[in-house]
Amino acid sequence: MIKESSPGRSRIAHMAGSNRSERVLILASFVNRVGNGLFNTAAALYFTLVVDLPAVQVGAALTVAGLIGLLAGIPGGHLADRRGPRTIMMLALAVQAVAMSALVLVESWAALTVIATVDQLAAAVGGAAWGALVVRVGTDRPALFRAKLRTYVNLGVVLGTVGAGFAVTANTRTAYTVLILGNAASFALCALLLFLLPNYGALASPPRQRRWIALTDRPFVTFTALYGAMGLQYPVVSLLLPIWISEHTDAPRWTVATVSAINAAVCVLLQTRIGSRIETPRDGGKAFRTAGLLFLVSCPMMALTAHTPMWAAAALVVAAIFVHSLGEIWESSGGFALGFGLAPDHAQGQYQGLLGLGFSAGQALAPALLTTVVLGLGTSGWLLLGAFFAAVGAVGPALERWGTRSRPRPRQGAAATERSEESDDAHA
Repeated sequence: MIKESSPGRSRIAHMAGSNRSERVLILASFVNRVGNGLFNTAAALYFTLVVDLPAVQVGAALTVAGLIGLLAGIPGGHLADRRGPRTIMMLALAVQAVAMSALVLVESWAALTVIATVDQLAAAVGGAAWGALVVRVGTDRPALFRAKLRTYVNLGVVLGTVGAGFAVTANTRTAYTVLILGNAASFALCALLLFLLPNYGALASPPRQRRWIALTDRPFVTFTALYGAMGLQYPVVSLLLPIWISEHTDAPRWTVATVSAINAAVCVLLQTRIGSRIETPRDGGKAFRTAGLLFLVSCPMMALTAHTPMWAAAALVVAAIFVHSLGEIWESSGGFALGFGLAPDHAQGQYQGLLGLGFSAGQALAPALLTTVVLGLGTSGWLLLGAFFAAVGAVGPALERWGTRSRPRPRQGAAATERSEESDDAHA
């Protein structure tokens, strides 16, 4: 007699993915991001306090590594398209596991620069391959899958950050070493989990197509620039708002920590509910516009905190970060719908590599832009930032129409055949 699974167990499994492959990729991504949370929180402290490198040298090494790493995204994505995204992502994760482990041996600026550069090159390749893998795995309800994936990724970062807090409190070489090796182990475990996925092969490309098709796709290149610009909203939460609260408001200091906690909680709790409804590129264009309008509301609210009494400022910070977090959900969901929806299936890796390049470039410029323009101008800077986000978001619908007109309609029959073949391979 076949024993049926309980409704509660089925419901929990469905929350983590609609099928086995989705659950595997969600788990692998979750594990990887827990490791990232462990490392990113305490990396700078380890190299400055334990290795005793000057902060300027640490910053320079990580900047050089990040800039060089940008060069690998598009070629790495193209390799994933031609050799299979699972294979390339596993290789990239293996390189990162080795590079991360080697960081515990660093004693000089040169060694840190070389190892961090290897790590960033592998991260760029892996990021592009991950984007292609997401498309191949999430075929039933892609918007719902991507929303769930992002929910668990955010949860992983939160848990990793909490774990890192214990090491920072201990402030010993052993504690920091455990964090670094824990991150290395997360890369290795993530790679092993990917063995449970089908080995997706390359999809056939149209005849006589240019090799670097993404770089000649003007609508997508434009979207990449806009995506990088809208990505400035992330350092608003992690960098700009904490400085603003500490130096320009009377809000209690605990509100600095509250900002990150509320942002994480809103994204974890509401990402799937909102993101699952943003499925098509058209939905993505509208979502981008909605995100810009939400940021247009949140930025003036943040500015007003400098002109209100202590508890009113605290309440305003909480309200502002809630609205901003809603904007983040709409922005990320719109980015998924446009970024994946406008890219051809056979070149998803290359396109995601380009998109990652645009996003990373925006993140590299963000600290200088936000601290000089917004903090320099004060209230006017916040209003200018809100208007900037709204203007970028307003372009979303028109960009979607341009992108949709410029590419052929997908062949549903061919796509269904490909999915069927992959399913057969998985159960062979």
